[in-house]
Amino acid sequence: MSPGRDLAVQSTGGDTMGTTWSVRAVLPVELSLQAWHAGIQAVLDLVDGQMSTYKPHSALSRFNAAPAGTWHVLPAECFEVVTHALQLARDSGGAYDPTVGPLVNLWGFGPDGLRRAPPSIEEITRAHARIGWSRLVLDAQTRSIYQPGGAYLDLSSIAKGYSVDQVGRYLDSVGLGTWLVEVGGELKGQGLKPDGSPWRIGIERPGAVPGSVERMDQLSQVLALSGRAIATSGNYRRQFEADGVSYSHHIDPRTGQPVPHRVASVSVLAPQALQADPLGTLMTILGPEHGMTYARDRGLAVMFILHGELGLEERLSPAFAEALAS
Repeated sequence: MSPGRDLAVQSTGGDTMGTTWSVRAVLPVELSLQAWHAGIQAVLDLVDGQMSTYKPHSALSRFNAAPAGTWHVLPAECFEVVTHALQLARDSGGAYDPTVGPLVNLWGFGPDGLRRAPPSIEEITRAHARIGWSRLVLDAQTRSIYQPGGAYLDLSSIAKGYSVDQVGRYLDSVGLGTWLVEVGGELKGQGLKPDGSPWRIGIERPGAVPGSVERMDQLSQVLALSGRAIATSGNYRRQFEADGVSYSHHIDPRTGQPVPHRVASVSVLAPQALQADPLGTLMTILGPEHGMTYARDRGLAVMFILHGELGLEERLSPAFAEALAS
């Protein structure tokens, strides 16, 4: 049988985690991806139901509201994500910190809603006193986490990536081995399309006109995504302005302040979206110099898009440049 004969790329999508999701997969022409739509949505609803800070009865919200000195058993999926987040926090010296939630909320980027002016120094100091990944203790045998008092986990920088991986595993389990999964802009691809070509995605230039991502002049780079994931973190997507100053939703947990540097966006390639998603946040917080050093030392595939004197500038780690070349 010639490549692509009796096979078709089919699409489906929906809503999750306050954003949208989409799946493209290769199926025999007589089958429809809608047959697996409910299964995909169930996977996403499971992740959201465990890890949302907007749902008061999620496992995460129950932990966040718990009294000091208590242990809490987490669902397996939530425990896996928390464990990975705390490992990255340790490796980055706290530049990435999943307990940053009180500061995210204070600056108007959480469930408490938007604000029109920055918080006071006193408010930042009070919120900052609750931050600290090292205050948390995990018990892997019982999948339990210790609430030291006032700790507030926010997994918004990693849960979407994890959900991408989980949807991919679901598609594999039902026999769909060629797919492209996207949740809120985080993507992972596997296999080759019927014509033998890989999934190709474009990295959007910051400030691109919404809905025009198919235009090449709106894309920074185009790369193959079969067998790997990509996450892009952009300061231009969520921010507020007060007295002529723009405040990013990326809050440095070490200072309690939005990141001040010139990063427009960061894209990270990794084998799993669980890895790529939080690394995008970490790179944005570290900034182009420290972030690129961190990436080079660990062989990470990272691309910074920076605001420069002459416009947007790209800076690629060796691993990212190699991925583009391949």
